[in-house]
Amino acid sequence: MKPFIDPFEPAHVRRLVGEFGSPLLIVDCERIRAQYRKLARVLPGVDLHYALKPLPHAAAVRTVIDAGGFLDLATTGEVQLAAALGVAPERCIHSHPIKTGRDIRNALHFGVRTFVADNPDEVRKFARFTERAELLLRISFRSPGAVCDLSRKFGCDPSEALDLARLAADLGVGVRGLSFHVGSQAPNSGKHVEAIDACAQLLRTARREQLGVLDTLDIGGGFPISYAQKSQEIGSFCAPIRAALARLPRRLRIIAEPGRFIVGPAAIGVAAVMGRARREGRWWYYLDDGLYGSYSGQMYDHARYPIEALRSTGERSPCVLAGPTCDSIDVIAENVMLPPLRCGDLIIGRAMGAYTWASASEFNFFPKATVVAVNAHAGDAGSV
Repeated sequence: MKPFIDPFEPAHVRRLVGEFGSPLLIVDCERIRAQYRKLARVLPGVDLHYALKPLPHAAAVRTVIDAGGFLDLATTGEVQLAAALGVAPERCIHSHPIKTGRDIRNALHFGVRTFVADNPDEVRKFARFTERAELLLRISFRSPGAVCDLSRKFGCDPSEALDLARLAADLGVGVRGLSFHVGSQAPNSGKHVEAIDACAQLLRTARREQLGVLDTLDIGGGFPISYAQKSQEIGSFCAPIRAALARLPRRLRIIAEPGRFIVGPAAIGVAAVMGRARREGRWWYYLDDGLYGSYSGQMYDHARYPIEALRSTGERSPCVLAGPTCDSIDVIAENVMLPPLRCGDLIIGRAMGAYTWASASEFNFFPKATVVAVNAHAGDAGSV
């Protein structure tokens, strides 16, 4: 067994760049395990279904499953990845509220049974699969304070939930319970608590009408991490959620869909300076990764990553970091205080595990970052 390494240490970063080139996304599976354990400690009794969307990489999926976790799948591609890795289908749910018939058939073929729906048209899609599928009905709880308010796009109004459950009952489609997602990077857990309490009341009413099994509540994700700005510590964030969950019937299974929290802090982006120019009194450093690549999260995910140079010597001055493409918007950061850099020097972006490589493109034919995963097994420093 190879010794554990910290791949974020400068010497190991340089070694990995020497072996794999740049740009790189270095994923530390030990940090994934640590994030999973941290969330499991503050949400005891909650089944954590890792949402693949932020980092749909085999090493991340394997690490979560080996830690005892579950998966939240949303597309046929994610279903295929789980199947290729030999994940047991009973450890998965399919949470996309809007699905094609092909998506449903592929997930059923894999063995997934639990799906999410949020409107009558979606419920009717399952009338053909009443013996093989069951639903979680997704409820909308608008959360303008979240960085991305997912309830703007998905979920039915709480006042429509019982009618949706009645439609499912009329069609013979089993309703397993309810789900919600308050949005990405929630500023606090107040909206989680509001949604849990509202869903508890809906479940009580639905049980009285015998509208399904109704033994599951999916509380979604939204658990925050720190970027350039600090987020609330996860123990404090989850304490009100635990209190709200403690008021629910003990027979109710609680699941969550963490994505960013599991993988965000577990990776760094490494880019190399490919050129420089003195422009309007400042150095511009052009990197081999940018907004169309791993830093795509700055546009799509509204994230600002802590950035630093691996070189530490020399007087720091305000600089501009630009991506490699011929597009003028491809500027990562301005007025970054950095020492003088040369071609080949390395720039590190912290907390880059979520919505970076996953949303990167190869615009202008610049290749996406190579993903290198280390510490794939506890105490092992192998790469995958």
